[in-house]
Amino acid sequence: MTALQGQQLAGPLSAAVAGLCTALQPQVSPQTAAGFAEVLRRLRAPLQVAVAGRIKSGKSTLVNALIGRRVAPTDVGECTRLVTRFQYGTVDRIEVIFTDGRRQVLPFDAEGMIPASLGVDIASVSHVEAYLTNNVLRDFTVIDTPGLASLDAASVARTEELLDPVSRNAVAGAEAVLYVVTQGVRADDHQAIAAFTAATASREAGPVNAIAVLNKVDAVAPETVEGADGDVWRAAEILAEKQASLLRPRVADVLPVISLLAESAETGAFTAPDAESLRQLANLDADTREMMLMSGDLFTSWECDVPSGVRVRLLEKLDLYGIGQALRAIDAEPAITAGALRRKLLDSSGFAEVRGRLDAVFRARADGIKAAAALASVTSLASGDPGERRRVHDAIEVLLAKPEAHQLRLLEALTLVVSGAVALPTDLADEVLRVGSTPDIPGRLGLVGRPVQELTAYALERAGWWRSFASFGATPAQGRVAHVVHRAYFLMWQQLRAGGH
Repeated sequence: MTALQGQQLAGPLSAAVAGLCTALQPQVSPQTAAGFAEVLRRLRAPLQVAVAGRIKSGKSTLVNALIGRRVAPTDVGECTRLVTRFQYGTVDRIEVIFTDGRRQVLPFDAEGMIPASLGVDIASVSHVEAYLTNNVLRDFTVIDTPGLASLDAASVARTEELLDPVSRNAVAGAEAVLYVVTQGVRADDHQAIAAFTAATASREAGPVNAIAVLNKVDAVAPETVEGADGDVWRAAEILAEKQASLLRPRVADVLPVISLLAESAETGAFTAPDAESLRQLANLDADTREMMLMSGDLFTSWECDVPSGVRVRLLEKLDLYGIGQALRAIDAEPAITAGALRRKLLDSSGFAEVRGRLDAVFRARADGIKAAAALASVTSLASGDPGERRRVHDAIEVLLAKPEAHQLRLLEALTLVVSGAVALPTDLADEVLRVGSTPDIPGRLGLVGRPVQELTAYALERAGWWRSFASFGATPAQGRVAHVVHRAYFLMWQQLRAGGH
């Protein structure tokens, strides 16, 4: 994967919007021009992904797994009440940003984490910037946010403030959202996702820039989930699909994960001595092992050769589910190495699927996501002067008329449908979602695995249908969406005829 480094733009769409900003700056007010300069800066920065959710949902643990380093505090404390932005830097450091604009540089603590106490008045802190020499952060700036509906109203307000514009002239905060839920999706989870994604230049949440994870699935009681057949992971998949049906189309998907296992496996927290301790536990008789794995108290207090303190640390790193998975892996392969055991634990966490979806939904679409957010910002930045608004509007229309910028039109249409701003029958809304949020042509057509000839014919057929609908059956608002979808099908037809997928 190509990293988005330094001043490098994410792709041609971002470059087109950057060119628009640069061309418009001399034609607008100084205030608007300053806002455009901020948009240009953000276009050249890595994609910003906010990790959001309720308190104790495992957000910070997931952040650590994503970064591959245990750096975000996971215990409730003053730092978990602040928004923390993890980004690439040439020197590891922490910068505390105060509400008055001052900055104070701090080192990481002895364990490489953000200190439990910053030694400053938290009420005067806007947010924390953490810089890490970490290649993952060349692609993503990861924003860890306070738990919602959690500590107090001030904590939630602080999140909302930071994810709103940093200044009145420029968009700030996340361009995409990874939302963490546990077993119960509440009605206000919809509102929370919308609030976070609305910070992406006032764009609504949608399958282009939002996915969710169902965390802590090792706590699921499989016997309570119909169709799980007593299997924890099967139960987790069933629950995740139910959650997805509740949260769509706000999110692209809901994926089951155990962030604690992922964090331990990805950050190096699981060590060779841990593997040796598990090997000793695997030598216990089956009845003893079964009894110990019934609860955390039994596991840590039972008399055995592995010291209780060691077992406490194993429980903190893996929980009972991970310990059970490790013991079964050792039973199946007694000579398994510590590295291979770590990989087994990572497989058991579901994290590989989460990272894969992040790549497919966010990384692969970074150009479109960033360009769409920037374009929305440009629109909102135009001042109250009618002449300026007209110049900005006309420039955007010229840009969007270009065939290479059609993806921006499609993202705009998708946003209108997802938000309910344009109402369509369910089957047509689902089709817009598929066309606008699926990365490959067979998936966009809903014909995965079919021959090219069939794909080509279907793309042309649907292009004709949407053109007819736009002309004869649609309201004016629906017609604008229909023309965009027609154009999307026509461009797919052209690409298929030219031999591209």
